Amino acid sequence: MRELLERVERATPAGRDRAVDGLRALAIGGVVLGHWLVTALVADSGTLRGASPLSALPQLAPASWLFQTLSVFFLVGGLVAARGWARSAERYRVWLGRRLARLFGPVVTVVAVWTVAAVTMLASGVSLDVVLALARLVWSPLWFLLVFAALTALTPLATKSVSTRTAPAPPRQAPAPTQQTLAPATTAPTQQTLAPATTAPAQQAPAATLAASARQTPAVTVAVLAAVVALVDLGRFWAGGPGWLGWVNVVAGWLVPYCVGVSWAGGMPSRRTGWVLLLGGGAATVALVLAAGYPASMVGVPGAAVSNLDPPTLAVVTFGLAQCGAARLLADPLRRALRRPLAWAAVAVVNVHAITIFLWHQTAMIAVTALGLLTGQVLPGLHTAPESAAWVAARLAWLPAFGAVLVACCALAGVRRRRAPTT
Repeated sequence: MRELLERVERATPAGRDRAVDGLRALAIGGVVLGHWLVTALVADSGTLRGASPLSALPQLAPASWLFQTLSVFFLVGGLVAARGWARSAERYRVWLGRRLARLFGPVVTVVAVWTVAAVTMLASGVSLDVVLALARLVWSPLWFLLVFAALTALTPLATKSVSTRTAPAPPRQAPAPTQQTLAPATTAPTQQTLAPATTAPAQQAPAATLAASARQTPAVTVAVLAAVVALVDLGRFWAGGPGWLGWVNVVAGWLVPYCVGVSWAGGMPSRRTGWVLLLGGGAATVALVLAAGYPASMVGVPGAAVSNLDPPTLAVVTFGLAQCGAARLLADPLRRALRRPLAWAAVAVVNVHAITIFLWHQTAMIAVTALGLLTGQVLPGLHTAPESAAWVAARLAWLPAFGAVLVACCALAGVRRRRAPTT
């Protein structure tokens, strides 16, 4: 163990901003736990069907405010992508192509495994409805990768949009040689690779210029994007507009935290800004839920007329701003906590394996559920309908089993690959 901790410390540049890695780890943890707690596979007359405790237990909706951490992903993604773009001397097409290759490369393994699994299940007599229900659990979270890819492509434009009028745009520089590190170059659940992209501002060559051009929260850009989301919501919910209008919000809504991250690429703003975002965004979200009729749940609820997440609504945008503020306030204590070798090693491992964790966490839950069926019994919290507090308690007891199988999935997927990218 000591040797591992020392190796992680040696591979970490002295100026690395570990708070960014800590925020990414918290975000992936929120998504995984959230999915495991709001997704159920119910054994019913020899088949499995999907269900959610949020349908039967609407009082659990506030819990979604803890586990829906997507805005933190996009915040970190914008921050790191802007730094990478400023440091790179590559043409845009090459820079974007390498990032997208790292983003979507690991998906190939998931597609292959689930193609084989689906064919095997159908050949063994499993009904098509069951196979589709299981596949839907695996594929439905992957929309994030498509949105993240689109926002990554918009990084140069986002960088310009949050720059001040008086400061020059940050120059793009050729990356200096760097040592191998233990965290991904882009963000959140998008990497298995190692890169030095999140070093502290004082250690990065273009950081001073980034700080001059895009350090403050991009108030104008955020206001414009939020106005677009609000207008789309008005059209969808109150003017009877077509459903396809929601696609506008998929980009505009998630661009808000992404642009906030881009604006922080040269250094995080003051804690005062964090408090303004947290309290202002939180108050706006509460007002939208209580006064404007937006759902209280920040994730989709089966059977609900409106989802805050699919596509994102104004409530998710204001909630995302509150999360950005919370992220800023957490950054300082995270830096202090991650000076400890053991804590930093754990966060580094999660960051290196983030893409695999994201891609395989639902498969781990499905595997435990399927293995449980071999007992011939309906196990509480695993196969029973999520309709009571007892189910929630039983589900919590299953989380260690899900985690253990997820670790095995990560190992089988070859997450120990170590390759240092150039940005």
